[in-house]
Amino acid sequence: MSILVTGSVAMDHIMVFEDRFKNHILPDKVHMLNVSFLVPSLERLWGGTGANIAYNLRILGQDPVLLATVGQDFDDYARHLDAQGIRRDWLKVLPDAYTAQAYVTTDLDDNQIWAFHPGAMERAHEARLEDVNEDLKVGIVAANGKRAMQENARGLKQRGIACVVDPGQGLPLFSGDELIELLDGAAVYVVNDYEWAVTLERTGLSEDDVAAKVQAVIVTKGGEGSVVREQGRETEIPAVRAERVVDPTGCGDAYRAGILYALHEGMPLATGARIGSLLGALKIAERGPQSIELEIDEFRQRFEREYGSFV
Repeated sequence: MSILVTGSVAMDHIMVFEDRFKNHILPDKVHMLNVSFLVPSLERLWGGTGANIAYNLRILGQDPVLLATVGQDFDDYARHLDAQGIRRDWLKVLPDAYTAQAYVTTDLDDNQIWAFHPGAMERAHEARLEDVNEDLKVGIVAANGKRAMQENARGLKQRGIACVVDPGQGLPLFSGDELIELLDGAAVYVVNDYEWAVTLERTGLSEDDVAAKVQAVIVTKGGEGSVVREQGRETEIPAVRAERVVDPTGCGDAYRAGILYALHEGMPLATGARIGSLLGALKIAERGPQSIELEIDEFRQRFEREYGSFV
């Protein structure tokens, strides 16, 4: 049985401005802003929550089913996925749209200006869960088009498939009632600490109220680790110390892969959180969200050095 990954497939364009924005943006002129930044370096990286999670599941020896929409410009990304052994059976190409694109310019003070074009992701509901004719044990609803997230969560629950809900950047799209429907009946609700605070504020529920609606809640805290809460118990999972800190982009997606792996293999969620923490530490040491180059046997050895037995 397979792991279903629903979420965005996107291209990240990283540009570096070799100066400081504050030297070119005048505070008293922001109402008539017209500036241009010369960016000598441009790097295109493969990203998107769905594709990032699938990439990390391949490191763990899994063969995930990636369900998403992409656009007319997908050829290069398709070749990348093929090289990584990530199946494209259930990716729907929309010939009249572009694949989701993120553009970021960073200055010498590490300030960033982002622009995001959702493109095909806005029509992610056109890649339909009901068309997937594979046996699925667990699935994740990660950041995507709003309608797709709602329909995929409903579909997984209706089919009795363990559903991990990870709203991520899509959280602001949902009202309190919509968010309650999204997480109600989920196997796991996983968010970072900021998103957890937003969840409580938007739904008006207490921590105990949310915990009663799902089988488990996982809250990640970056360098401070994560907390797994299930059956009234909380387990603190310390962060793994990274060899170096290069780029945090995609660390959360790497962590989610560990949770999915544990659910698929019948392991405790705390073990999945530890697997995810190690993947996150390996990811942050590399540039780009799909950058870890490791075979499953080597990963097991790293895990055993950190935690002991891989069970």
